[in-house]
Amino acid sequence: MRSDGRVARITEVISASPKSFEDAVLVGFKRASKTLRGITGMKVKDYRCKVEDGKIVEFRVTLEVLFILES
Repeated sequence: MRSDGRVARITEVISASPKSFEDAVLVGFKRASKTLRGITGMKVKDYRCKVEDGKIVEFRVTLEVLFILES
């Protein structure tokens, strides 16, 4: 019996941007795309900010990147 099922993996990526949460997600996705092939989705697991002198200076996200394992 032959199985044509797919197997996926989730890798956690933490990324940051001085601009916005949306930009932090894009930064993380672009970096993950350089080394992970077969990305099929992402989940934003956590949002955080770095604060200095009463101002937000960096937006941080933790991403779960879902990709299909190659045969």
